[in-house]
Amino acid sequence: MENTSPEISELKQLIEENVKRKIKTSADFDFLSGAIWDRTHEIVSASTLKRIWGYVDGPISARQSTLDILSQFLGFKNLDGFLEHIKQESGSDHVTNQHLKTEDLEIGDHVYVSWEPNRRCTFRYLGDFHFIVEQAENSKLKVGNTFNCGLFILGEPLYLNHLIQDDNPPVAFVVGNKGGLCELEII
Repeated sequence: MENTSPEISELKQLIEENVKRKIKTSADFDFLSGAIWDRTHEIVSASTLKRIWGYVDGPISARQSTLDILSQFLGFKNLDGFLEHIKQESGSDHVTNQHLKTEDLEIGDHVYVSWEPNRRCTFRYLGDFHFIVEQAENSKLKVGNTFNCGLFILGEPLYLNHLIQDDNPPVAFVVGNKGGLCELEII
């Protein structure tokens, strides 16, 4: 996909909104590369980001794997998940499931979710797409675990990035892989 396509332009804009800064100087690209590492534990070099943003000359298309990482940075499973999201957002007559965008939360908000069989959790929003598990029933998630997430969709699996449990290295984790979220609310 070309770096100048409307979809990639939207991806870049959402990333800039997410990090609350325009990406336009060499220092900005270094910052973004570090932020991507912090959130996803994936490496996207500043030079690659400069090519995608058009700051330097380079290939007009980014690699799929790089676009997947940038999409994961925003809380999507991969680029296809991001593209599906913007397709749904742009369709004025398309009815979507109840959803919650992390960017609409205030620090300290609590999100309650449940999924089959009989699993329930409450997460507290810490800011910067970061959450902590405050209550957990019948789940592999435990109180005190932290993770990043950009979007909760009722009826769809929940993709958690950078899940930290105990002293283990961060991992990606899927909640409700079969059947998705049964309940979703801000409490």
